[in-house]
Amino acid sequence: MTFFAILLALLVEQARPLAFDNAVQSGLRGWTRWARRSLDTGQPRQGAIAWAIAVLGPAALAAAVHWLLWQFSLLLAFVWMVVVLYHTVGFRQFSHHFTEIRDALEAGDEAAARQALARWQRVEVSQIARDELLRHAIEHSVLAAHRHVFGVLVWFLVLALLGLGPAGAVLYRLAEYLSRNWQVRPDGTPSAHLQRAAAMAWHWVDYVPVRVTALAFAVVGNFEDAVASWRQDAARFPNPNDGVVLAATAGAINVRLGGRALGDLVALPAPTTPAGAPVDDSAVSTDGREPQLAHLGSVVGLVWRSVVMWMLLLALLTLARLP
Repeated sequence: MTFFAILLALLVEQARPLAFDNAVQSGLRGWTRWARRSLDTGQPRQGAIAWAIAVLGPAALAAAVHWLLWQFSLLLAFVWMVVVLYHTVGFRQFSHHFTEIRDALEAGDEAAARQALARWQRVEVSQIARDELLRHAIEHSVLAAHRHVFGVLVWFLVLALLGLGPAGAVLYRLAEYLSRNWQVRPDGTPSAHLQRAAAMAWHWVDYVPVRVTALAFAVVGNFEDAVASWRQDAARFPNPNDGVVLAATAGAINVRLGGRALGDLVALPAPTTPAGAPVDDSAVSTDGREPQLAHLGSVVGLVWRSVVMWMLLLALLTLARLP
């Protein structure tokens, strides 16, 4: 049932993309906002409690609804899984940004491509060079594919096998959302303890999924180079989990990734050595060719081949379980 739920959710999401400000996501944003305002007292324990209530509460509700529907009808439980997956997984939640950037670059309009990247990441990037524009488009697209598709599916499958239905998809999506949303604001909220709880929880929630994604990229890409880059270059990235995915991507399609963060390219001066010389960007980047327009197509192929591979594996496992 899990295979068909995933397949149907992906097909429906392709045919009818989920609106950004839909009622379900607005409700969950309101829920997490209530949890932050009501439970963030600035104490270490309260930070962990607030995160648990904000994330585990909806996940437990999804599991409970699945269990209740299962008692009445297998079909209703299946529909519930599809509905939850439709709201938590999908390419169309980010792919339009990638397509807009690629179309602009193919048309030779770098200004439009920069504007599209700026709208996507909400950072001013009008001054970055073409190769940096391509690098960041690749990096953010790969990470978005992981967070919106592969990471969600890993947690969905794990908890579904334990009989918890779509709870894993809800858990992963909310943990990822809070890792971004529970950051410091101009008014000083949330507290440092709440930020730390959300960041630490997200690190462990995403620890296994990033390695599953990296393995998939290695299998469908250049395996030896992907694994070598994964082992050697993952630590070059500020976020260790993101570094696993990005390093594997760099090796799988032979592209140089890594370097200064998107906002730092324009917000901060270029880093220098103690002697005042500019820092060699290759020291914090992977090996590989400089990003080219063709690499955008390689990223699309890498992601879709990974999807096909995992769906085939799930199909085979489903057939193996049939009497």
